Amino acid sequence: MTILSTRPVRPGPTTSSLRAPGLDWLLVLAATALVAMGSLLVWSATSTRADLTGGDPNAYLRKQLVNVAIGVVLMVAVMAVDHRWVRILAPLAYLASVGGLVMVLVAGSTINGSRSWLQVGGMSIQPSEFAKLAVVIGMALVVAERTERRWGRGVGSLEVVAMLAIAGIPAALILLQPDLGTMLVLSATVFGVLAVAGAGRRWLAGLTLGAVAGAAVAVSAGVLKPYQVDRFLAFTNPDLDPRGAGYNVEQARIAVGNGGLLGQGLFDGSQTRSGFVPEQHTDFIFTVAGEELGLVGAGLLILLLAVVIWRALAISAQAGDLFGRVAAAGIACWFGFQAFQNIGMCLGIMPVTGVPLPFVSYGGSSLFAGMLALGLLQNIHLRSSGPVRR
Repeated sequence: MTILSTRPVRPGPTTSSLRAPGLDWLLVLAATALVAMGSLLVWSATSTRADLTGGDPNAYLRKQLVNVAIGVVLMVAVMAVDHRWVRILAPLAYLASVGGLVMVLVAGSTINGSRSWLQVGGMSIQPSEFAKLAVVIGMALVVAERTERRWGRGVGSLEVVAMLAIAGIPAALILLQPDLGTMLVLSATVFGVLAVAGAGRRWLAGLTLGAVAGAAVAVSAGVLKPYQVDRFLAFTNPDLDPRGAGYNVEQARIAVGNGGLLGQGLFDGSQTRSGFVPEQHTDFIFTVAGEELGLVGAGLLILLLAVVIWRALAISAQAGDLFGRVAAAGIACWFGFQAFQNIGMCLGIMPVTGVPLPFVSYGGSSLFAGMLALGLLQNIHLRSSGPVRR
């Protein structure tokens, strides 16, 4: 199966030759709206939680706005760099992400049963969030460097093995934490990148069967923590342990169901104000939208996420080189599966695995990685379709 063409591609203009109107403004507006909605929902979810805020109802809003400001700076920096430097710096970004994952295992902090965090000053950093982007650009670089030198031959077994090796090292380190949610998102992203890059059907089928077999071995060998197994059992039957593993799902469903069509009003959600939904400002932020903004508000949030994913796919289709094509498609796969996983666990159609909702959940690492990805998307778009100064 070959989705990407290996024909010579048109050269894109350098970043220095581009004007701002070349930006993908639909992507900018959708992402801005998501970040704004997310900040309001985080504010609502934490304003009455004195145990989190220390009595300051605006504490988490200020923190999230600082995260947004830093994220915008990162996005603009990636967007503005010459595209040749993106490919040159890709290996360094990959090595840095692997280094961060190793540091987590050596000196990281354990939160919610997973050693996934590094304390840097007063800030907690989750390297696995950046590893998603690093794996995407690493795999894109491999397929681009190899395939562009082999016109017409497409992606062969050697390229697939190299791409799997690029993904395998961070995946193994994430599994050791263990961070099952990030592992699922990364696995889906890798599968999507391989499919878009043109890996053969046999490879894709083999990887699917291997993933199923690996999951069965992980459960039987005790690789997964007991609480992670309980979460999957609660997913199949939330009533099995309504006060334990099934509690999050039950409370999330109640919160979303309370919203009805138009919601109970921002800052007025009964479940949200009472603090019944655990981790509501992070992993379960969608329940705030469902309860306080109703079906209309939650639907708008989903629509905005769909626009971001659509624009990423459009940028991939219009990209001027293989690296840009594969990287943009990989980012779309990452955002798409992570959003589906997060919203799905809030609705009870996916197991609880603890992944944030892109651009909406509270937290610096997830937002920084997402904004870096947006900057890369704009960089690819600018050099593919931006106007050139004569």
